[in-house]
Amino acid sequence: QVQVVESGGGLVQAGGSLRLSCAASGRIFTTYAMGWFRQAPGKEREFVARIRWSSGSTYYADSVKGRFTISADNVKNTVYLQMNSLKPEDTAVYYCAATLSQRLVVIAADYDYWGQGTQVTVSS
Repeated sequence: QVQVVESGGGLVQAGGSLRLSCAASGRIFTTYAMGWFRQAPGKEREFVARIRWSSGSTYYADSVKGRFTISADNVKNTVYLQMNSLKPEDTAVYYCAATLSQRLVVIAADYDYWGQGTQVTVSS
């Protein structure tokens, strides 16, 4: 089993920045990558970014490319999501997840372990 805990959400004005953290524990060595997803009220959970533990390779949704940066600290088993130039449409609950898949996966169903989520609210 793998446990995932997010932190760092909050309220920020449009144009501001936030950094989310995701601490992973347990059988982390079984996972290949970590991803961030978000879910706004009344909408489906959507992919935001993903990073592979071994290579550090990253992949982003078009909606956040150039504004968000995902990174990982393999010593601390922690993944970060630096969010800059935030927009009101970025408001959502942000979830961190771990996947056992070696493929580049961007849908929620392909992720195996999830955190409880952290709220990010961007005011206009």
